This record gives sequence, structure tokens and C-alpha cells, in this order.
Amino acid sequence: LFSINMKNKLVAFSLVFLFFLPALVSSECTCDEDADDRDKTEALKYKLVAVASILIAGAIGVSIPILGKIIPAFRPENNVFFLIKAFAAGVILATGFVHILPDAFESLSSPCLPEKPWGDFPFAGLIAMISAIGTMMVDLLATSFYKKSNLTKQKPVNSDEEKEVHVHTHSTHGHAHGSVMLSSSEGTDELDLSRRRVISQVLELGILVHSVIIGVSLGASESPKTIKPLVAALTFHQLFEGMGLGGCIAEAKFKIKKAALMAIFFSLTTPIGIAIGFGISTVYSETSPTALMVEGIFNSAAAGILIYMALVDLLAADFMSTRMQDSPKLLMGANIFLLFGAGCMSLLAKWA
Repeated sequence: LFSINMKNKLVAFSLVFLFFLPALVSSECTCDEDADDRDKTEALKYKLVAVASILIAGAIGVSIPILGKIIPAFRPENNVFFLIKAFAAGVILATGFVHILPDAFESLSSPCLPEKPWGDFPFAGLIAMISAIGTMMVDLLATSFYKKSNLTKQKPVNSDEEKEVHVHTHSTHGHAHGSVMLSSSEGTDELDLSRRRVISQVLELGILVHSVIIGVSLGASESPKTIKPLVAALTFHQLFEGMGLGGCIAEAKFKIKKAALMAIFFSLTTPIGIAIGFGISTVYSETSPTALMVEGIFNSAAAGILIYMALVDLLAADFMSTRMQDSPKLLMGANIFLLFGAGCMSLLAKWA
């Protein structure tokens, strides 16, 4: 199935990226760095705290919506789930616009990079745009694929595309005839479910790319003054992003094993990035041209993915739905939670 292939490609891409990242960012430094506040021992303590807190926060965040099978209030059919999802969509949108995209522009416009071509053109914006368009194409191709697949499975017997199944029942005193109508809306539901699965996988891809980048940057730093504020900021960062991803996973209705695998993979990505950064800290430099290019390109791509997913697949899909439009109270609450989520995540940009 297309969704299985997408998931396999997601895992393969992430693993390859994690494997080759140390080699890509280990070039020599070309700009001077401030070494006055370096303290490896103190920095190591904060890194260990960061690994534990980020791992726990990510696991809690991504698990909250998935626990809908246990906690009725978190089920997709309840209004509370819509409010949580609106909050998480605001978080993801702010992550793309306020956190990742500015970092990408900063990296690709750094004076440590050659003036040509990096100083002559806003590559960060171009890459983010291409990434958003590419995400839309994947979305459309997946939807088209599932639509055609479902149409071939349906065998309508009349113009209304409905099947009438006659039921013959007997009893002691007589018998009766009736009919059961099987609507083709089941195929539409299956198509919607398949699309939600693609959405959750593409969203996780965008989040994972960014998570690796910030993990490596934190792990490679040897400045306690830099790491200390990042610990709390990134902990909340993972908590909120996890809620957004968890909401999509819950709506995709994956089997328990698949949902657990996606949740675990998300929870471990940033800690793994920190571990990689710690391992290459002796050769890694945030101001080296190669590191700046790798971080800038991947952050730009991640920003494009997250911005598209937040606006189109999360916000537009929910806010334009009949359920939301028919309930002014739910619509008002969703708007408030959306602004609250975007505001909280934007505020974290002061520290991370």
C-alpha cells in the first residue's frame, strides 16, 4: 500500500539522515567562536537533563491524543479533541513560521558562507516554498491513488451507487421481507482515513527533520549558558509538537503497534540528535560553512512541510468542516485554543 511505502521511506530517510549528518557538519570552522563560556563538565550535566526531560515531554505529548481509546474525552468524536487539535495546530504553525524558518534564513545568510551564491538570493524562502509545493503534490497523489483504488473496489448496481440486500426472515407465525441499504459512503470514509494516515506520516517527517537539527545543535554545544535556557524551552517544544502529531496519529486510526512505533520514533529523535551532537562535539562547529548549509537547507524544507500541513491539512480541514461551522461555541473555542497554542509556541522563541 502507498501508506506503507510512505512510512518505509520516512524511516529510511530519517535513518540515512541521522547516519550521514555527523560527516556533513564536521568541516573546519571559518568564523571565530566565543570560547569564554565553555565548560564541558557543566554542559554535560545539562545535556543529560535535556535528554531525560525532552524524552519524557515528547512521549507525554504524543501519547495524550492517542490515549483516546482509554480516555473517552480524548476521542476524535468529542469536542475536547477538536480543541486540543486546534491548540496543537497553532503550535505547529508557530514552529514553522517563528522557530524554523527564521533559523533557516539566519543559517543561509550567515557571513560565514560564501557571498556567492548564498548572499545573492534568499534560498531559505525558495527551499521552503518548494518543500510546501512538494508536500502538496504528495498529498494530492496519495489522495488520488486511494480514490482510484477505492473506486475499483466498488461495484454499484444502480445510479445511486447503492447495494440493496434483501433479507428474508421466518418466524413461527409467518415471514417478512425487508432490505438493508449499504451506502457507498463507506468508501469515502476509507479514503478519508487513508489520507489522514498520509498526513500523519508527512507531518512526522517534517517534525523529525527539525528535531534532529535542534538535537545536534544542543548536543554539540559546550556552553552551559546556551544549553540551560534551551532545556526548558525544548521540553515544552516537544510536548506541544507531540500533541499535534499525536492528534493526527489518533485520527489516522493506526493499529496499536504502528501508532506506538510512530510515537516512540518521535520521542527518541531529539535525544538521539543530542547524542549525535555530543559525539561529534570535538569536530562540529555551528559556524562552519557545511554545518550552516546543512542546517539551513533542512530547516527550510521542514518549515515548508510544517506550514503547509498546519494551514491546509489541520486548520482548513477542521475549521471549514460542517461540524465546526454548525457549532458557534466550538468554533469560538477552537479559535481561542489556536491563538493560545500559536502564542505559547511563539513565546518560546525568546529562549529557543
